Amino acid sequence: MTALTLSTAAASGLRADAIVVGVAKGAKGPVLAPGAEAVDQAFDGKLAALLETLGASGSEGEVSKLPSPTGLKAPLVLAVGLGALPGTPADGDDTTTAADYTDEVLRTAAGTAARALTGAKKAVFALPVADAEAVGAIAEGALLGAYAFDAYKETGRGNKNASKGKAPLAEIAVLGAKPRDKAHKAAVARALAITEELNRARDLVNTPPNDLDPEAFAAVATAAAKEHGIKVQVLDEKALAKGGYGGILGVGAGSAAGPRLVKLSYTHPDAEKHLAYIGKGITYDSGGISLKPAGHNETMKCDMAGAAAVFASVVAVARLGLAVNVTGWLALAENMPSGSATRPGDVLRMYSGKTVEVLNTDAEGRLVLADALAKASEEEPDAIVDVATLTGAMMVALGNRTFGINANDDAFRASIHETAEEAGEAAWPMPMPEHLRKGMDSPTADIANMGERMGGGLVAALFLREFVGEGITWAHLDIAGPAFNEGAPFGYTPKGGTGSGVRTLVRLAERTAAGDLG
Repeated sequence: MTALTLSTAAASGLRADAIVVGVAKGAKGPVLAPGAEAVDQAFDGKLAALLETLGASGSEGEVSKLPSPTGLKAPLVLAVGLGALPGTPADGDDTTTAADYTDEVLRTAAGTAARALTGAKKAVFALPVADAEAVGAIAEGALLGAYAFDAYKETGRGNKNASKGKAPLAEIAVLGAKPRDKAHKAAVARALAITEELNRARDLVNTPPNDLDPEAFAAVATAAAKEHGIKVQVLDEKALAKGGYGGILGVGAGSAAGPRLVKLSYTHPDAEKHLAYIGKGITYDSGGISLKPAGHNETMKCDMAGAAAVFASVVAVARLGLAVNVTGWLALAENMPSGSATRPGDVLRMYSGKTVEVLNTDAEGRLVLADALAKASEEEPDAIVDVATLTGAMMVALGNRTFGINANDDAFRASIHETAEEAGEAAWPMPMPEHLRKGMDSPTADIANMGERMGGGLVAALFLREFVGEGITWAHLDIAGPAFNEGAPFGYTPKGGTGSGVRTLVRLAERTAAGDLG
């Protein structure tokens, strides 16, 4: 993990490989953001003009590298774009203060800079710092941007022809932050806990399915739980059969790797509320007998991203010591076709007692979640939130960077949306039209696992609602789009697993601990 320190020293006096400054897009050209004063002075006050000459505009995600002049101990200056200058008036007054920049702007800029400095040992981040929240955002963005998954790459050991990849940025110093300030120290501690666990979730999503089956995932969760004082319970095939978990067993029936249901219980002596988080953990999804077409299987190791998010968030909550009880449920199975696999037309008896006619075995996530929802409801938590890479339909609706929010309570759905925005995650509230429920009527069972094709993401949410205990507030996060980035990295988001949902779940726990459960 990249090391992080706070510093009140002048940028000019710090030894590092690079100094990072922010530049915004003003009405008249690039504008240096607060924090860059000492660096600009070394350029005789001409840094903004020089950047403009080089073609920089200050657009979000833009990176410009310049050799340092005499007066700076770091050999490189990296100017990262912050986007449009906030509140630029019509008269073109390009003055700016540190308070003008949102936490997400700072988080994104820091992540962009950290990625651009891959291979460097140390970088000084001289971005705008208005308060402790800004310190935390810069730290969070830089630590997430410095992520790399290289566990399976040849490092050159014993192979003189192997190429050696560059390591992530090794050390970050945040300028303008006060090492002895309680609020600043707390912001960094929070950033470390969240980013370390979020990056662990990314690692799990990126791990090949031959090394991460349900049993292996359960072992990782068990080890982390014991390390952080979290109670853990793992139900294997025998316990699942004895308990009547027909959904999880039905999905895992075709695989040589048996399914698991993992319960992670974090409790706090001062807690007044109880949250239940449920994650879809399909460690590989072939589609089962309803086999996915060619071109849709290659990234299906990511179908356990919901369970990874739940696991990471529970551990982060424990590390932060939040005064709220949180129970995480990881519904783990591998969906494979074989002679023992569930067939289209089969009927499963779920943990709740309801029967489900399986019309499509590739609609498997809702089956494992249904069992976990019913089980979690028995504890009567104050709210349940499930997280799942559930439907391609949600990606069609919202794209690859935004997750959908369904809920059985409008106020709670709005609260989750607000929470996601606070955490810096793109999300959007989605409806659950009652007329779509009829499409899941089955002549054979209580309900079918498929309904109308149009609005498939909404249909899936309606199916899940059937298994939530009466009177329990519930929300469903469909992270199918943002959970796995198949494109180029951007901001603090890498290629591959992203850790989508972790920051929202942790922020919800923080708000709940503070008495603000929507």
